[in-house]
Amino acid sequence: MTAVREAKASTPDPTPREGPDGATVPDLPRVITGRVVRTRSGSVSLRVRSRTAAVTAALFVALVAVAGVTLTTGDFDLSVDEVLHALTGNGTGVADFVVNTLRMPRLVTALCVGAALAVSGAILQSITGNPLGSPDIIGFTNGSAVGALVVIVMLHGSMTEIALGALAGGLGTALAVHLLMLGRGIQGFRLVVVGIGVSALLLAVNSYLITRATFQEALEAQAWLIGSLGNRLWIHAQAIGLAVAVLLPLAFLLSRRLSMVEMGDTTAMALGVDVSRTRTILLVISVALAAFATAVTGPIWFIALAAPQVARRLTGASGPALLSSALMGAVMLALSDLAVQRLFAPALLPVGTATGCVGGLYLIWLLVSESRKSRA
Repeated sequence: MTAVREAKASTPDPTPREGPDGATVPDLPRVITGRVVRTRSGSVSLRVRSRTAAVTAALFVALVAVAGVTLTTGDFDLSVDEVLHALTGNGTGVADFVVNTLRMPRLVTALCVGAALAVSGAILQSITGNPLGSPDIIGFTNGSAVGALVVIVMLHGSMTEIALGALAGGLGTALAVHLLMLGRGIQGFRLVVVGIGVSALLLAVNSYLITRATFQEALEAQAWLIGSLGNRLWIHAQAIGLAVAVLLPLAFLLSRRLSMVEMGDTTAMALGVDVSRTRTILLVISVALAAFATAVTGPIWFIALAAPQVARRLTGASGPALLSSALMGAVMLALSDLAVQRLFAPALLPVGTATGCVGGLYLIWLLVSESRKSRA
């Protein structure tokens, strides 16, 4: 049995936090609204905001719509009935091949990679308190690229070995950033600044590795660095699907602690949160999500940076909106891939090109808006 009641409260947090320019600014009071659903004993409770629920439902509907268009359109058009029959194993030979071999693995990979990148970015932005806190900017994506290029250029490895190299590179970069900040704690502004420096260094390493490669290896490396969903099979979809199935629930379970950490260290510790341990665990989850996503598709920009912010603006959430961010990231990447497949056919345009162009414009707008805020 559950009881539902309206909740509206203001929780001021006087603890100073670090602003984008390094100065400390006090947090403003947060207004917490919504319906609280709890058991009769009160041992389990959940706050549900109507706006967040509506946006989440809308994103799910958009996700289904994008998936439907992806599976039914293309060089070989199919009806919805044909797609459903193929998915249930009752389709014709042609429909089964088109849906289950060509389109479905690519779609599942896009959805899982988009969700993984978005949640990774949401966690990092929450931890750093900075909209630039994403694996693209901090350098975890470039670290994964270094690991993949080492396998391609120096070890001449297979696709599986390239994926493992990318994963090792991302985790190694996170360890390097952590060591550079050792003794000072994982503070938001410092993490972004150190990450940007590490990212620039890794980008130089990537360029050096390509210059040392043969012509064929350089072409392969450059193709991987663009980021693409083309030729993705069920082995790729299963790999990123397993990573998402393990890591996303962990992130969702820790989302409440993440919201408390956003209130400031003093307030979070007063509420019983081990701030340092929580930040470290969430950072590992964030890096692992970004590394697995990059290992499967190569670096795909913009999703981790923009999806969490768009989701947060739409929901009006005061804390990290991880579920809506995951859905937003999945919709963004699937829609971007659908656009490059249909608008630029028969050219095989990698999805990383489209997201990179849009992401560059978004980053310029973000920097200009943050600059104006700092002057105000």
